[in-house]
This record gives sequence, C-alpha cells and structure tokens, in this order.
Amino acid sequence: MRSAAQGSPIGSRRSLLGLAALAGAMAGLPHWPAARAQAGERKLALVIGNAGYKAGALKNPVNDARAVGASLKSLGFEVNLRENASLREMLDAMRDFARQAPNYAVRVLFYAGHGIQAKGRNYLLPVDADISGEDELPARAADIGELIERVGAIRHGVNVVILDACRANPFAGGVFVDQDGRRVRFRGNTPSGLAKLNAPTGTLIAYSTAPGGIAYDGKDGKHSLYTKHLLSHLATPGMPIELLFKRVRIGVTKETDRLQIPWESSSLVSDFCFRPDEKGRCAG
Repeated sequence: MRSAAQGSPIGSRRSLLGLAALAGAMAGLPHWPAARAQAGERKLALVIGNAGYKAGALKNPVNDARAVGASLKSLGFEVNLRENASLREMLDAMRDFARQAPNYAVRVLFYAGHGIQAKGRNYLLPVDADISGEDELPARAADIGELIERVGAIRHGVNVVILDACRANPFAGGVFVDQDGRRVRFRGNTPSGLAKLNAPTGTLIAYSTAPGGIAYDGKDGKHSLYTKHLLSHLATPGMPIELLFKRVRIGVTKETDRLQIPWESSSLVSDFCFRPDEKGRCAG
C-alpha cells in the first residue's frame, strides 16, 4: 500500500478528536420539531468512494460514490464527494462535515471502500493506508465511531450513516502485499466485517452486511450489490427510511441467496424519507 498522507496522520486525527468540545456545545442546542426535516430544511451529505488501494483494490466504490452523490444532489442535498481519498483528505472531510452538521436538518454520510474492525472499533481505510499492524489503525485510518459520536450529539434533525464497507479484509490471513510487491505479515487480528455500533438518538446506521459479514463488490463492474439496490429505492416518493432499507435488505438477500444480509441500527425519533410524496409526507 502507498505511504501515509503527507503530514502527520496523528495530528490530523487529533483535529477530529478535537471536535469533542464542539459536540459538547451541540448538546445544548434545542430540539427541532420532527416535521421540519421533511419541509425543505437544509440537507448535507459527505460521500466517499475508495477503490484504488495497492493491497485489495476494488472495482466499484468510486462508481458507487458518484451515483449516490448524484442521487442525493437531485434530492436537495449539498454533497461533498471524495474519490480515492488519502487519510488527510478523509479526516479533513470528516472534520468539515462535523463542523457544518449543526446547521443542517439532515446529515448523511455514505462510504464505499475497505472497512475493518479492531478491538471493537471500526476503521475506514484511506487509499494511501500504510498499515502493518492493528495497533497502527487509530493513527492511519479513520475511526467512523468518532464521527458518529460527534453528529449523534446534535439534538435536532436526522443523521444517516451508510457503510458499504465490508467488501474484503485486505489483511485477512495475517499477510498482505505491500507497495513494493512484498508479502508482509500483519501484526494482530482483524476479524472480517465491521463491529456492531449502536446508533445514538436521532441516528440510523446502515451496513451493507451483518456485523462481521462480508459484502460483495458486484459482478458488473459498475456498482456493489448493496449500492445497486440502495440506488433503486433512494428516490422513491414517500418511502420511509426504515422501509427503504428493508427493501434493500430483501433485494440483496435474495440476490445473494442469503449470503449477504444488510443490517441497520436505528435510534430515529422522527419520521424521515429521502423524497417526500407530493404532499410533503412520508407515506408509510
């Protein structure tokens, strides 16, 4: 894999961690009426697609991110799209997203690419990941749990986190091929898939497969199976978000003969759909 991003990854990560004070301030914000998230309020999305890894390159994440970003933009979201992002680019984008989030009623993060778990934490891998042991993950990968904690502290609106991030574990078996083509033994044990995260109040976390499971990257070289089914329902008028992800789960489960079963953790306290019906409602 390529060397780490220019500059100090640890310093960049501390910038994200430094948002804790901001999160504390968010906790004092008043609640907004639940209906306002459906009535033309501002909507923000961070969309990341990482495919160009030196170890474990993927076919479809950039296509997935572009398509999801375009769909969200058509639905009124302000979209920040990042493709093949380095660690610094990912952390900067996540930091900016968290800073802007309190000014929006709906906040969406979509990530497609490699994601792995270690010691109960979930890490999204940048394309320049230079990691030879699980002890290096906190400094050289993006801890998605930290961002979820930040936006989960906002006391109004809706957070949606969509992780199409379990397509393979590049460190499976404890051996991977480094940027010079050498076989390197990975220090530590990183189980397949992502660990279960409990959604904070007002948040839905959607996984492309069950915790600890593996997701398919797709057969046609265009989209992963999960993103294909997500795109087919994302703009359905009036479809509540819970029903949308149920439809995605049904489609993926059927197409993989139950080998991949998408999963969600939700603590939403208001109704939400990506595209309200002609009366501005979630039809149910």
